[in-house]
Amino acid sequence: MEQFFFWLAAGFGPGIIFASFFEWALHRFVMHRPVWKFDYSFRAHAIVHHGTFKSDHTYHLINDADKETIPMAWWNGPLLIAVAMVPVEGIAWWLGHWQLTLGAGLAFGAYYGAYEYMHWCMHLPKARRVEKSWFFYRLNGHHLLHHRYMHRNFNVVLPLADLLLGTLLVRSQIKFPQPHGPAVPDVQPRHSSSASA
Repeated sequence: MEQFFFWLAAGFGPGIIFASFFEWALHRFVMHRPVWKFDYSFRAHAIVHHGTFKSDHTYHLINDADKETIPMAWWNGPLLIAVAMVPVEGIAWWLGHWQLTLGAGLAFGAYYGAYEYMHWCMHLPKARRVEKSWFFYRLNGHHLLHHRYMHRNFNVVLPLADLLLGTLLVRSQIKFPQPHGPAVPDVQPRHSSSASA
C-alpha cells in the first residue's frame, strides 16, 4: 500500500509541474497563433476571448451573451488531459508502475479544473471565497497583464513556466486604464513618471 501511494504522489507532484509547462506551451504556441491550417484555438482564444475581454474595464464580463467565451469548449478538457498523458503513459510503462499514470491523471484533471474555475472567476467576479485569497489576487493581476501584453504571462494557474521561461511580467511598464475591484491588484508601473498609454 505504501508503494501505491508513493507512485501516486510521484505522478501527482511532477504532474502539477508538468501541467504548468503544458499550459504555457499550449497557450503560447496554439492559442495565440495558428498551427499550420489548424486555427480553431487561435480564433477562439486570441481573436474572440481577447477581443471581448481586454485589460480595461472590459476585463470583467459586460454583456451576458459573452459568458460562453470565458471557458474552453466542454470537450477541450478530456482532449488536453489525454494529450498530456501520452508521455506519462510511456514513463509509467517503462517504470512498470501504473499508479504513476493515475497520479498524473489526477494532477492534470485538477489543474484543468483549477484553470477553468479561476479563469471564470477572473472574468466574472462575484466575491467568491477563492477571490478573497492572496493566491487568487496575485494570479488575477498576472492574468490581467496577459490581457494587456498577450505574449507575456501565459500561465493562469501556476506561473512556474512563465518564471522559468522568461515570460513573467509582474507590473506594466506603462500606465494603462485597468479594471478595479477587491480581487484586482494594481499592476501599474511603480514610478508615476511612466508614460501614459
